Order: sequence, then structure tokens, then C-alpha cells
Amino acid sequence: MHKGTLALLIHGGTENWSPVRWKRRFDEACHDRRVWLLPDAGCDPSEIRYAAVWKPYPGELAGFPNLRVIFNLGAGVDALIADATLPKVPLVRVSVGDLTDRMTEYVVLHVLMHHRQELYLRASQREKIWAPKYQWPAAAISVGIMGLGTLGSNAARALRHLGFRVSGWSRNPKQLDGVSCFHGNEQLDNFLERTDILVCLLPLTPETRRILNRRVFVTLNRSSPMGAPVLINAGRGGLQNESDILQCLDDGTLGAASLDVFAQEPLPAESAFWTHPKVVLTPHNAADTDPDEISKYVARQIERFEAGGALENVVDPARGY
Repeated sequence: MHKGTLALLIHGGTENWSPVRWKRRFDEACHDRRVWLLPDAGCDPSEIRYAAVWKPYPGELAGFPNLRVIFNLGAGVDALIADATLPKVPLVRVSVGDLTDRMTEYVVLHVLMHHRQELYLRASQREKIWAPKYQWPAAAISVGIMGLGTLGSNAARALRHLGFRVSGWSRNPKQLDGVSCFHGNEQLDNFLERTDILVCLLPLTPETRRILNRRVFVTLNRSSPMGAPVLINAGRGGLQNESDILQCLDDGTLGAASLDVFAQEPLPAESAFWTHPKVVLTPHNAADTDPDEISKYVARQIERFEAGGALENVVDPARGY
């Protein structure tokens, strides 16, 4: 049977999204299948059956009349869903152990950074001040995770293992051993009131857009050893009201923030986040997608699909994830 052709549409612009590197990996994983790295004048759009994409331009996927499946190479699919010209074919999101573990590394790193007072200690180092403060135990800190999907659940288990008190909030009811789970708008405040470090791993949907705002921040717990609560957002930039974050950092509503994502990326040079003393900034690399793992994952999915099997992790457009 003829194996359907795969097109790669990758518009990253940074070293970790090198299209040539992705092409090399897909050639290895799909060794008996034609793989085009677009744009390429030699490619016949009608021969494309599958597309693996990262930040495709609006309308770009509409040019493939025989497309059967779209694979998004990152976790967030909000920009794709927002494209009104997107072909009505299954959209598959990435879900591999490598990406999940990398996100857990990021969350644990930044929770520990704020828990162990690293911002204060690094400032002390720069000023040559030897003045350690009292260090509370992990059990004194409650970490609240917004979003209990694959990424959030894995991070919650890791933090629980380190001794933190962990809560989670999701749209629908979830159960996790050792984690206090909340769901829906009616339980959001109960979740926030007990949270000292707020970790956001939500998908971006119309309901979650700009959910990280002053109303949420003022509801967080203020009686922990840390004093003011901390925000960690490694979800999507559209989840945060950035003016609210800056104002809340300045007036003490928030004690600090770790931000991996922003409304505009790359972050403009004039943004106050670059130099804010209470902000730890990373360039949207919390869970970099590994070309080796993802190319194998996509290749397996295509083989199963062509053999009549079901696709995994198909996005529900109505939910947005």
C-alpha cells in the first residue's frame, strides 16, 4: 500500500526549532515514507496526507486538499484552532514522556527556587552579603497547580514526593493520590486560598484567557512563611494579564514570578519583565520538544492510522485541547 506523504511546516526561528534538524529526524523515523520540508517548489500539495507543524501561518494548511491528519509538534494548539481555514481533519497534540518529564523538571526547579529563597541568596551574593535567613521545610508550603492533565499530574506527584503540600484545580473532577483536587469555577477560590505557590499549566481556551489576573492573585494565601505568594506560568502567554502581574509584583500582592511564556514572543526588549527584580524569566523553553522522541511518536501514529487504528491525543475543538 502507498504510504502517505508527510509535510513539515516549522516556523520557530530559534536554535531549538531548527527545521533542518527536524527534517533529519523525520527522515530517520519515517525512512520508508516521503517527507517534505516546506516550502519546497518540488512538492505537489495534492500528495500531502499528513502535516507535522509548529506555528504554521494562518491559511498555510488549507493548501493541502488531501490532508488526513495534522500533528502539532508542541503541546499548545490554541493558535491552530483559531485558524478559521484549518482543514476539518483530526488535530493531534504531542504527549510523550520526554516532554512531560521536561515540564516537571521546570516546575520542580522553579518551585524549589522560590521555596529555597534563591532570589534573595543570589542578590546577597552580588552584594557580598553573608546573611542566611530561616529556611522553612517543604511541608510548610502549599503548591497549587492549575491544570491536572498529563503535565500537571506528573508535576504534582513529583512535588508531593519532595514533601510539599500539593493541590490541583481543573475544569472537570480529577483524583490524584496525596493531592487535594478542586474543579470548576465554584471551587476555584477554595483552591486559591490555600495556595502559596501557584503553578499554571492550563491550556489556552476562551475560558482560561487572562485567567492569571489580580482577582486570582489577591485570593492566594498570604500567611505562609514566604509571605507574599508566588506565580509560576509555564502554560501559555495568553493565560496571563501581564499588566496585572507587574502591578501585583510592585505592590506586594505577589512576592515573585517565574514566567516562561508571554503574550508576545519573542518578548520585546522594552518589556519590564526583562529587568524586574522579582521576575525569573525563561524564553519559552520549559518543555522543549525533543525531535527524536516526537518524530518517532508521529511515525508510530501514522503507521497505526494507516493500519486502521485509532489516533491518540486528538484535540476536541470545542474544548480547545
